[in-house]
Amino acid sequence: MSKKIAWVTDSTAYIPEDLKNHPDLYVVPLSITFSSGTYEDGIDLSTDRLYSSIKEDQEIPKTSQPPVGKFAELFESFKGKYDAAIAVHISADLSGTLSSCRAGGEMAGFPVEVVDSKAMAIAITRLIWLGMELNEQNMDVPEIAETLRKDAYKIENYMVLGNLDQFYKGGRMSGTQYLLGNLLKIKPIIRIIDGKFELFEKVRSEKKAAKRMLELFHKAYQRNPIPRIFIMHGNVPDKANEYKEELLRTYPGIEVIISELSATVSVHSGEGTIVIAWANEE
Repeated sequence: MSKKIAWVTDSTAYIPEDLKNHPDLYVVPLSITFSSGTYEDGIDLSTDRLYSSIKEDQEIPKTSQPPVGKFAELFESFKGKYDAAIAVHISADLSGTLSSCRAGGEMAGFPVEVVDSKAMAIAITRLIWLGMELNEQNMDVPEIAETLRKDAYKIENYMVLGNLDQFYKGGRMSGTQYLLGNLLKIKPIIRIIDGKFELFEKVRSEKKAAKRMLELFHKAYQRNPIPRIFIMHGNVPDKANEYKEELLRTYPGIEVIISELSATVSVHSGEGTIVIAWANEE
């Protein structure tokens, strides 16, 4: 018999309709701080409001992990309702959220298996979907968590930033890379590998960057067919749909899922960002 598991994640994750309405999924928001005040991602700050505030105030806000107490309070509420929790969070190298979650579980004295997604956004969603499937197959909680930790390394993702200023001021890019990008009008392709941002390649235009990212997917597909690809964007749905149309022309049977990046992610990546991601199956 499968155990009653609470699934916990954070607001950097992509939450589709099937998970929004799931009674056992809990999303703990990260905070975004402007000089005018602090807001909770997805609760009292939408992405539309984020972008307009950045434009109007010319201010790059700061993001903060959820406090330990918030996680502890959540885990206290699980007692008597759930057997255990599995928490899947943004990479520990990008945020202290995972550490706060672990400490909150210890404070509450509730059994929590913490899983580092080694990325964010759709990478988290994939692991939650997989974990729920494994639970239905009566797999033990520690075994589910260990399977998810291994599966996290299958994701491959690339992004073209919408705003170099925000990425640099958020501490995600060196001063030299930032200066070169601005002087030469370079469009850097960034990837997350082993949980960290890495400058993967530099191209001279957004069009070339798009072509290169699709080439990378084509190479991965040739190694092993990939049934599903994810396209995430920072308030540029038309651009995301252009990527989708191009992919469907080449791979008519592939499933393409488009989603918007959360406010917390967009603080660093900027409006106009495009991310493509997929899982490399063995």
